[in-house]
Amino acid sequence: MRLTYLFVLILWFLPVCVFAQQRRYSTTDKDAIKNYVLAGESIDEHLYEDAIAQLEKAVNDDGKFVEAHALLADVLRLRRQNKAAIEHYLKVIALEPEHNRAIYLRVGEAEITDGQYAPAKQHLEKYITYPNLTAPNEAFARKLLRDCEFSIEALQHPVPFIPINMGPEINTEFDEYLPVATADEATLIFTRKINNNEDFYKSDKLAGKWKKSVYLSDAINTPTFNEGAQSISQDGKYLFFTGCNRPDGQGRCDIYIAQKKGEGWGKPFSLSSPLNTPGWEAQPSISADGRTIYFVSNRKGGYGGYDIWRSTLTDKGWGDPVNMGPNINTIYDEQSPFIHPDDSTFYFCSNGWPGMGNKDLFISRLAKDGKWQKPVNLGSPINSSGDENGLTLTANGAYAFFASDNLKGFGGYDIYTFELPLNLRPNIVTYVKGDIKDIKTRQPLEAIIEIIDLEKNMPVYQDYSSEELGEFLATLATGKNYGLNISRQGYLFYSDNFSLIGHTPKTAYNISVLLSPIEVGGKVILKNIFFDTNKFDIKSESKAELQKLIEFLTLNPAVRIEISGYTDDIGNDQANQLLSENRAKSVYTYLTGSNINPTRLVYKGYGKTEPIAPNTSDDSRSKNRRTEFKIIAK
Repeated sequence: MRLTYLFVLILWFLPVCVFAQQRRYSTTDKDAIKNYVLAGESIDEHLYEDAIAQLEKAVNDDGKFVEAHALLADVLRLRRQNKAAIEHYLKVIALEPEHNRAIYLRVGEAEITDGQYAPAKQHLEKYITYPNLTAPNEAFARKLLRDCEFSIEALQHPVPFIPINMGPEINTEFDEYLPVATADEATLIFTRKINNNEDFYKSDKLAGKWKKSVYLSDAINTPTFNEGAQSISQDGKYLFFTGCNRPDGQGRCDIYIAQKKGEGWGKPFSLSSPLNTPGWEAQPSISADGRTIYFVSNRKGGYGGYDIWRSTLTDKGWGDPVNMGPNINTIYDEQSPFIHPDDSTFYFCSNGWPGMGNKDLFISRLAKDGKWQKPVNLGSPINSSGDENGLTLTANGAYAFFASDNLKGFGGYDIYTFELPLNLRPNIVTYVKGDIKDIKTRQPLEAIIEIIDLEKNMPVYQDYSSEELGEFLATLATGKNYGLNISRQGYLFYSDNFSLIGHTPKTAYNISVLLSPIEVGGKVILKNIFFDTNKFDIKSESKAELQKLIEFLTLNPAVRIEISGYTDDIGNDQANQLLSENRAKSVYTYLTGSNINPTRLVYKGYGKTEPIAPNTSDDSRSKNRRTEFKIIAK
């Protein structure tokens, strides 16, 4: 069942107009009746402001004109003037408590929107005592009651919340919303709506302060169509966004991607089917590894008006979207998804889960079984009776950005930031920044970057360094060990590993890499091939590294290599020599078993000879215990 507030509003509103014009009025004042009838005609023409003025005259002519108070309250609520609507609903109840049982449902919803939860609860409880309620109306009333109960409790237990308006550099008298920042917090991109046209703006941070926001790009923004609801990759190179009614779209709104080119942006293109449909797809949020996209759609197969879906990138493109399920979606609306770079903490807004009224912000965490847990409301005063949406976080999870029209800012929706309470934060992540250069020329290189979770033996980041600067940026969970592989056609690939166990997330982990052209005598230390102490069986976490070596040999079919094994100086020289040779042979055997021609390979053990560090400490000895390959022909 698809049920929205607007649908319910119309459902209630129209019968009241018809009913009021057919019954005997509660007044005999001819002027009051005349104005009441004129108001009905104005409503038929959608002239709501005229209707309000005519109904105000009617109740001024006769303050006990029940039908006029009821209709005036409905029109005021339609125009989002809830305080005034409540006043007239209460007048109806005072004059004629049984005038229309739906009055109790209407005033209850209006009171929730106005933050009056206790009287709303009383009126809603009264409403559900009536017999033979329609199933949709009873379900909606009970949902509003849950909102009241939650809100009364939440107000008694407020969470820490000090919102800071981001100032005139970001906010204007227009609406600003849906902010996203790069992982290093150097750039903020957001949506601004002027004259009902949505475009992107950006602000760069300089010396800890945000600069005056500027129009993002003519390549992305258009004067005719709406662009908004965006997600930026952690390194700031890819912008996923919503484009509506564009000539190359499939539906009313579709999801597009644009790639940064130097200081500008390239032409965006649609992500096409099956992600986009003739329906409504919007508000994308991209995972840190760039392989899963979360978005909002009203496509078939959902639970409500707008649901959150996800799609995973495959070798053939984006896969069939999957609904996030009943632990996220309700029969109402869920929107503004944001997946944190930890890939296990999910934020969104909803008017379906118990909240403070309208749309509230929620958090859901990924359980060990791979399922998303039921969401938790972020609480009061983060959430209020107004609309809260568009929550995004900094990569370190300490601060959040969001938009609100309820905090008396510069006008309309403004963007705010605040420190997130500890219990609402994601898992700690940090970001890794690197640059790739040619070892001889020191010129930047575009290269393939792959970062591997060594425990899971799977890539968590795959991308190219920038062509202009050779730079890359990746967000990674702290407390883990990672392997790093960097490759480029015509160069030896680079292998390394690093640990983020104990790393302070406030600082970036910086890596600088110099790639060497393929030349005879060139060597690569395979830092992510692992053996147990005094053993030569290859450990499972070595497979990703071995696969990179297979790819290198496949891409360079003329290359022949020597696989070399080394040990430290502890133990018997003969035993060390044999161990180093067996370890080199294990790599040789793995490669030949993976269809690498044996004639391209030799292996040799060097024991404790040729150390690359003094054998004076455990750390130095670990560097000497290594596996290498050396180019012997090309």
